[in-house]
Amino acid sequence: MRQRQRYWRGSLPLFPWGYYQQDLKRAIATMKYNNQPELGALFGQWLALSWLESRIVERLPLQIVPVPLHRDKLKSRGFNQAALIAEGFCRALELPLAPAGLIRQRPTQSMFHLSLTERQANLENAFCLGHGLERQRWLLLCDDIYTTGTTARSAATVLRKAGYKVLGIITVAVALPDQLADPTVKAASIKASVHSTTAP
Repeated sequence: MRQRQRYWRGSLPLFPWGYYQQDLKRAIATMKYNNQPELGALFGQWLALSWLESRIVERLPLQIVPVPLHRDKLKSRGFNQAALIAEGFCRALELPLAPAGLIRQRPTQSMFHLSLTERQANLENAFCLGHGLERQRWLLLCDDIYTTGTTARSAATVLRKAGYKVLGIITVAVALPDQLADPTVKAASIKASVHSTTAP
């Protein structure tokens, strides 16, 4: 993925491995819906390698916090894909993980076809503070897909209100620019696309 550092801006910077399309989209779906959780560790390793190569953040003490599933969804699927990705990322970079740092205290709808307003209502009071977080470290959220950023911002708000420092979020995939509703990220994506097209 070219120009990924251009997403690293705003109140909740984003670091994605690739775009949510074609092979990557199919691979994520295979992991989640065809019961192949082992792909999570692989995604985490890819993400870790890109993070290292980017040198986007150095010498900050980090702790990784996966975006949680509600217990009903976790029981149905059998695993939390964000937690598996986070484990692979932490293993590769020897970083501490807070697998229960956040709790999804109520079930939420799938949000791919919801409007931004509906997404916000869907996530109201969805998360609460868990345990195992280290106050001396910067927290880095982890999820499989970033679409509008509503989930990420909701999770970050809970952590920040509790006094924790949230650096940003890492994801395997980010929705294509015309699918994003976060104007900061969308503008950065479009600018990156224009830059890569017009560069000599």
